[in-house]
Amino acid sequence: MADRTLIFAAVLVVAAASLNPRDAGAAGAAYQVDTAEVSEAGACKVESWMSSASNHDFFGAVSPACVFDFGKPTELSTQFNRARSDGDWATAATPKVKMNLLPGAIGRFSVAVSAQATVDLITQQNTAIAATVPATLRLSEVVRINLNAGWLWDRTADRHYATYGAGLDLRTPDNVWILTAELFGQLGAADADTPSVVRPRAQIGLRWRPVDRFNIDLIYGRNLNGENANWITAATVIRFPPPEKQ
Repeated sequence: MADRTLIFAAVLVVAAASLNPRDAGAAGAAYQVDTAEVSEAGACKVESWMSSASNHDFFGAVSPACVFDFGKPTELSTQFNRARSDGDWATAATPKVKMNLLPGAIGRFSVAVSAQATVDLITQQNTAIAATVPATLRLSEVVRINLNAGWLWDRTADRHYATYGAGLDLRTPDNVWILTAELFGQLGAADADTPSVVRPRAQIGLRWRPVDRFNIDLIYGRNLNGENANWITAATVIRFPPPEKQ
């Protein structure tokens, strides 16, 4: 395997090794509703984004990922993030694995399964564990629907939630512009101080992809972390195809 892929894998292993099974946080990308699609083995990417809220909260992250062939295409990634909430700063890492179980086609669902765990890099505590089943249905070459169902264990509050998400992607035939709208959230008990954590959350964003390997997104969101605030996010993705296709 190419040296670049080995470097990416080493970063993922180091982050995963810091896991100490004892916070809750979602991870994935600037868009929260995941797709079932996984790139071909050997492909890598780096996603990064910064989000600023109307209540002065902040979230910044970078997430390197590579795809391996474990019988089925499997993406290994780790999200590293720095966040401010109510004036307090936190630093975390979230290793994640996603495997495509059922390849899709136009008019037929693709299905995957993913699992992740969030680690507070200051306290070395495992603060959340989550699992998700993403399903993607391509209605045509330019319209895609994504559906998510899953489970989240907030280990800080010791609460369990059912998670859900639905998203719609509309793209131009040349794949240069993509409009994405999504609704997501979690279902379960919330304490009296934070009732909004179980209220629906939403985002809408526009992606500009001038070349296949790179895109920029500008996203508006509401209640992203359960705090009833408005969010603006700027994001980028850099993709690295398998070595044999470079």
